[in-house]
Amino acid sequence: MTHADLIAQELSLRPEQVSRTLALFAEGATLPFIARYRKEVTGNLDEVQIGKIEERGRYLKELDERRTAIEKEIAAQGKLTDALRARISLVTTKAELEDLYLPYKPKRRTRAMIARERGLAPLAELILAQAEGGSAESQAGAFVDAAREVPDWQAALSGARDIVAEQLSERPESRARLRKLAEDKGVLVSKLLTGKEAEAQKFSDYFDWQEPVAQIPSHRLLAVRRGEKEGFLRVALEVDEAQAVGIIAETAPTSARSPFAGELRQAIEDAWRRLLSSAVEVDVRLSLKERADKEAIEVFAGNLRHLLLAPPLGGKRVLAVDPGFRTGCKVVALSAEGALLEHTVVFPTQSDRKVEEAAATLEQLCARHRIEAIAIGNGTASRETESFVRALGAASKLGGATIVVVSESGASIYSASEIARQELPDQDVTVRGAVSIGRRLQDPLAELVKLDPKSIGVGQYQHDVNQPTLQRSLDQVVESCVSGVGVDVNTASVKLLQYVSGVGESLAESIVRHRTERGPFRSRKALLDVPRLGARAFEQCAGFLRVRGGDDPLDDSSVHPESYDVVARIAVDLGCDVRGLIGHAEKVRAVDLARYVDDKRGLPTLKDIASELEKPGRDPRASFEAVSFDPNITAIEHLQAGMLLTGVVTNVTKFGAFVDVGVHQDGLVHVSEISQRFVKDPSEVAKVGDRVKVRVLEVDLPRKRIALSIKRASENTAQGAPPAREAGPNRPGGRPGGQAGGNRGGHPGDRAGGGSGSGRGQGRSAPPPQPAQQPFNNPFGKLGQLGTLGQSGALKPRG
Repeated sequence: MTHADLIAQELSLRPEQVSRTLALFAEGATLPFIARYRKEVTGNLDEVQIGKIEERGRYLKELDERRTAIEKEIAAQGKLTDALRARISLVTTKAELEDLYLPYKPKRRTRAMIARERGLAPLAELILAQAEGGSAESQAGAFVDAAREVPDWQAALSGARDIVAEQLSERPESRARLRKLAEDKGVLVSKLLTGKEAEAQKFSDYFDWQEPVAQIPSHRLLAVRRGEKEGFLRVALEVDEAQAVGIIAETAPTSARSPFAGELRQAIEDAWRRLLSSAVEVDVRLSLKERADKEAIEVFAGNLRHLLLAPPLGGKRVLAVDPGFRTGCKVVALSAEGALLEHTVVFPTQSDRKVEEAAATLEQLCARHRIEAIAIGNGTASRETESFVRALGAASKLGGATIVVVSESGASIYSASEIARQELPDQDVTVRGAVSIGRRLQDPLAELVKLDPKSIGVGQYQHDVNQPTLQRSLDQVVESCVSGVGVDVNTASVKLLQYVSGVGESLAESIVRHRTERGPFRSRKALLDVPRLGARAFEQCAGFLRVRGGDDPLDDSSVHPESYDVVARIAVDLGCDVRGLIGHAEKVRAVDLARYVDDKRGLPTLKDIASELEKPGRDPRASFEAVSFDPNITAIEHLQAGMLLTGVVTNVTKFGAFVDVGVHQDGLVHVSEISQRFVKDPSEVAKVGDRVKVRVLEVDLPRKRIALSIKRASENTAQGAPPAREAGPNRPGGRPGGQAGGNRGGHPGDRAGGGSGSGRGQGRSAPPPQPAQQPFNNPFGKLGQLGTLGQSGALKPRG
């Protein structure tokens, strides 16, 4: 079977769909381009199907390369027969291929090799053939040779058994069946290493743990592997020995009439215990790891997609605040395009005089720059700063600006990065961090692409999975999101442009350099003037780049330049120009698209064109909605079992969803508490950014864990529990980080995302919390009683 035939069979597609898609990839086409602009070629496959074709095609290509190398190696040994070549050509997995290669693979000096050197191979053949007649002792005695270090018949039989055991262990059929046995009926077991109790408490769920291999979810496998890697756990695969030995014995039946029957049985047991059990464990654990990696990467990719496609505020003037206690709050004013206009530092959590000065400064900045929204980072001092700013807003000091708390995860990484130094060369890291917070509110996608996705912290054990595979998957997600939204070629950063289909880092730098030297692009066609941006790159990227207010109105749409001619024909047939067609839904809907089908475009592409003409430049992201937390609940100490809160989903894993309820520590909604109906995968019902009602089930202050429930949020408060307190709706975005798991999923203490994230919920400093039973003492409550600001800018209290 060809690669296309095999993939088509696996994915239930037509072979021609697969072969054409593979051909497009071979020509250098990208996944977003194929999914958007080559629907007729692929038979209208979606991005997920095309991605699976690419992934499987890559695997089969690597398999072919390994197949060729193995055939060459065996041929060099003079052992490549036609039958073996045929068997090698038929394998479809790397494991099968390595099984066939094993007998010919160069090895370190083994016991079987030594036995062969001592001339014991003929005796091994007698054992395998179950030769009859005579006795084992007498026939083995013929091989005694002191010069060859075979002192007696027992040594001869022992060496012969070593040869037989190795031969049995290298039989592909047995290895495949034993792997299947281990995968279907094996059990993975972990034990605490002696003397590690105190250090290994975060792995306490796995001190004496076992689970069937077939049922282990990815997060538990990765947790166990991490505990083993850190030297706290001993992990082993247990397989029923009788069944395993029986599988090997089927390939080497014993004969009751043979004097070598006992020798063969010993060799079979030795093959399992000494050679195959460890080899099978390595293979199965590797397979489990690959499966767990795949699931974890899919979780991360899904979360990243939802985070990148979070609703943007859009082109509005923003005041961004990076909160802090001792060093104050870094404040920056940004233009509607995200340019830095002014920056300063205020101290709203210190003395009364500092509070008054901070209030006056924010009011003046909002008035001077006509601020429309205020973005507050969600790190240290976030809730205190938010209370202060909201009090000013309630006192009409901020010109009606919308107040939003924004995730600052990774902002510190951006502020020290090379791209930040290029964008803001004259500013220190604190200013750059505040700018990043503000720009995230304006356009999350454009700002977050500047970060390594792993620093955003919406993954599951992200540092434990295969890093090249993870990086490739995350890059594809970013490229897909960027291409789906579209990029303004005259304002986009180098980092954003490099994720456009067909561009890359080098071309992105050339585009920005050309734009800087010659001014804004007036058309998509002008991109061809950029050095090294040829016809192939133009074909891949043009449809995803936008030219706002350019010479051709279609340049500000997702209509590809290769289809401008059909739009012109439609306009002529309707008796108008292209501008008179764009945005006029009634005209577009009246078009008989079938009239314009040709050898270049079919109905799928024409329908996409018509949809874009109806609503040109439509942003696929949802509309922005500003929300906030209840100001009375700001720390984990304020939570009590039974409370009803509103939160936002910040991370989704295979064992549950993490929810920000505004206390600097995400709570976990275990998969069993996520819905009234049975849910196998939390991502079926929860997405990053979703606002949800939750009820507090348990608060573990020493370990900073919060157990929440979505399905119980509609129930009455449990008897004896404090009255339910309903918080205001949560902010969009939220913070990554927080504990990952509990006794019912994930190992305790582990951080979602493998320890990356903003650091919130990870021990960052905060002022001493108020006791849980006391009302929250808001230090900025007096701002609600403030009078007007005097001419000097000082706050003048009433009365």
